[in-house]
Amino acid sequence: MNGFKTLVLLSALTALLMALGYTFGGGQGAVIAFVAAAGMNLFSYWNSDKIVLRMHDAREVDATTAPDFYALVADLSQRARLPMPRVYVIDSPHPNAFATGRDPDHAAIAATTGLLNMLTRDEVAGVMAHELGHVKNRDTLIMTMVATVAGAISMLANFGMFFRGNDNRGNALATLLAVIVAPIAAMIVQMAISRTREFGADRAGAEISGNPMALASALAKISRGAEAIPNPVAERMPAAAQLYIVPTHISEMFSTHPATERRIEALQDMALEMQTPVAAVRPRRSALDPLG
Repeated sequence: MNGFKTLVLLSALTALLMALGYTFGGGQGAVIAFVAAAGMNLFSYWNSDKIVLRMHDAREVDATTAPDFYALVADLSQRARLPMPRVYVIDSPHPNAFATGRDPDHAAIAATTGLLNMLTRDEVAGVMAHELGHVKNRDTLIMTMVATVAGAISMLANFGMFFRGNDNRGNALATLLAVIVAPIAAMIVQMAISRTREFGADRAGAEISGNPMALASALAKISRGAEAIPNPVAERMPAAAQLYIVPTHISEMFSTHPATERRIEALQDMALEMQTPVAAVRPRRSALDPLG
């Protein structure tokens, strides 16, 4: 059902892009918009992982340079029946993690030093299992495509703002509405897809690690840390927020992720289903927990 919903929403984004192209250039404009989006997606398909990792100055680690972390990811990958992804560490006090790559055979997962220092081993396992859940569900490719089309819509709308037709009042009004409404609609669709995928990755991660409450505890700690500690990359490029397990400094209304409290509640329900111990986990907005 999630796959069908994502397909419908992605189709809606593509249709919105073509409608915007039609508003500015008629039938030819719609075709050009579609071809441009296809070209951008093709480029992103092959290069998105390199761009994202370079953007964060991520460094690749292995069994020699980060033996404990690498061994943890290797164990979780085996449990998930996934190929071993490339493993990266980002030297940043901001606690967060993300997955990237076009498919499970070309996947990479990254965590910040802030996250690795803040969480217990079980909590780190929960977070990495969540990221492997994204890989297993092929969310990394889907979200790259969604971000690309949504970005193309915003770019085209900005272009139309300066070059909209003014031959008559009706055309000018239609174009102005397209310029205002299209980016907002694209943002809403992007958020709908992203939130669905986050719940799915939480569930997959809990199944892979076998410990839903470790992931719930990690989400609570990361949420507090993400608010307290700046993330320079996200501040320069807000679109990067959709990559992280917990977004930063964004209200729930405009966030690509569900509220942390809702994700924790879903994991608590899952812990009951799996008959694992359930402890109260509340993402308080005070000081960080002591290191585990």
